[in-house]
Amino acid sequence: MRTPGRPKGEYRSAQHEGTPVSKPKRSASPAQGASVRSVMYASSPLLASKTPPWRSKFLVALVGAGFCILLGRALYVQIVDAPFFLRQGEARYAHTLELPASRGRITDRNGVILAASVPVPSLWAIPKDLDADPAARAKLAKALGYTAAELNTKLGDNQNFAWLRRQVDDSVANEVLALKLKGVHQMREYKRKYPEGEAVAHVVGFTNIEDRGQEGVELAFQNELTGRVGTRRVIKDRLGNVVEDIGDSVAPEDGRDLELSIDSKVQFFAYQRVRDAVTENKAKAGSVVVLDVQTGEVLALANYPSYTPGDRRNLSGAQLRNRALTDTFEPGSTMKPFIAGWAMESGRVTPDTVIQTAPGHITITGSTITDAHPHGPLTVAQVIQKSSNVGTVKLAMQMQPREMWELFSAAGFGQRPQIEFPGAVTGRLRPYKSWRPIEQATMSFGYGLSVSLYQLARAYTMFAHDGELIPVAIVKKPLEAGQPAPVAGVRVLSSKTAHSVREMLHMVTIEGGTAPKAQTMGYTVGGKTGTAYKQEGKGYSQKKYRAWFVGMAPAMNPRIVVAVMVDEPSNGKYFGGDVAAPVFAEVVQQTLRTMGVAPDMDVRAQIVARPLRSEDESF
Repeated sequence: MRTPGRPKGEYRSAQHEGTPVSKPKRSASPAQGASVRSVMYASSPLLASKTPPWRSKFLVALVGAGFCILLGRALYVQIVDAPFFLRQGEARYAHTLELPASRGRITDRNGVILAASVPVPSLWAIPKDLDADPAARAKLAKALGYTAAELNTKLGDNQNFAWLRRQVDDSVANEVLALKLKGVHQMREYKRKYPEGEAVAHVVGFTNIEDRGQEGVELAFQNELTGRVGTRRVIKDRLGNVVEDIGDSVAPEDGRDLELSIDSKVQFFAYQRVRDAVTENKAKAGSVVVLDVQTGEVLALANYPSYTPGDRRNLSGAQLRNRALTDTFEPGSTMKPFIAGWAMESGRVTPDTVIQTAPGHITITGSTITDAHPHGPLTVAQVIQKSSNVGTVKLAMQMQPREMWELFSAAGFGQRPQIEFPGAVTGRLRPYKSWRPIEQATMSFGYGLSVSLYQLARAYTMFAHDGELIPVAIVKKPLEAGQPAPVAGVRVLSSKTAHSVREMLHMVTIEGGTAPKAQTMGYTVGGKTGTAYKQEGKGYSQKKYRAWFVGMAPAMNPRIVVAVMVDEPSNGKYFGGDVAAPVFAEVVQQTLRTMGVAPDMDVRAQIVARPLRSEDESF
């Protein structure tokens, strides 16, 4: 209802009744009046309505609760768990860098380096930072020796870090860095180098990419060779560049150098000779062990086939196996001197006691043992010289099984070798209570027990060291007054018996013996041949043999023991006197000359001497 006297369009609400209202100025035009009326907010029905009190209180409560939560979180971060958040924050910019330590060197007894660590470049990348077009990636893959797919696989595993290639040549690193790709970096690591190569591979062994020993001396002396890694605390920027050092750095501590008893010259020559013998005789494998009788040190331990420690691609188990320590075999006729020695030590016989070996065979509980051909009556010395099975069995059957078992045990058979080397095997020597008579007989000439070539070489030190079995080591022993300290062993035989056995072993290498080819120019030698059928399934192969020769030189005053084994010779010759004895002769001559041992024979007399006939070995 319009109020009289008021202009049209002007109204007052009930709540403003009685309140003076000023008259609005009239607009100059209708359009201007409409504009004024459109901004009269006080007349809005929404603003005119009353707001409920609880709504404002609720909003204030929400604001207060949020403030309390923020305050509590601030207290938790700043006070309660502050160390954790400080560490997390520091981790974003502070980093601990490892300073690699150099692994200790391995040298031979004369200081020749057999293994050493050298710094080499390693290439890595941050895949998320690598901004390269397909052409640049193709160049990177080619420089690294990868296919495009292989490179993509490496870069796709982790977007924050990926090894491109570790321990590369400088030429490869320079080629990759020359591409100047963002996200590709270089660091220095230590890589193991083996200057003497495959000749010492089975002695030294090798390490993996992380510089941890995997085989040989590298594994056996891991703790001594490994150094202590150093640290450096730095601040890095967002691109990974070192900006500043913080705190004190800890310098790396290099590993301890290790000096082996091995003589690299003797080792290399032994490796060459056994390699040539395996090739010439079309054999499967071969091994040589050289021991110093005075000190008990290993001068050489060579195997063929071998491998290059620095390049182990496409290797087979046959190449990696250290056969001299890990392979066992039935030692054959090399056991006969032990039986003869104990028969003399126990007073049963003398070197001149005659043993009737006719008619060339003997039957034990229904099984027949034969000689290569009948010999008739032989002295004990001749039984060893001609390697008579019948004569040896007759000596052995005079003994109790326990006597033989104790003798073999005293020689180190059936026991784990006490040498600082991984993989050395025990061999097999059954308890004497389980022996049958035929087994006692066959053990006397080397069937029914098993040994390693290293065990056999050490066992012969009892003959070379006047009846004492000496401990053997592969680490060089300290000098006393400039000379190697003599080693003390465990007595097994008397000095007199050991001397008598050495004379018998010398007879093996002269005319009428089984190994004239073991003779060495300038030095007397003594030793024993061995030939045995190889086990195949539950029986023995009639076409596969092992041939070996174990001996010492000079014969009457030994300085070294040398053991040679050739596995499966198949080129027409298989006797130990034909296959292994020549290797023994060459290794002995080279080793004694290297050691400066004076000759004990007239060389001119040997030159004019006629070739000597060898005796066929019974096995």
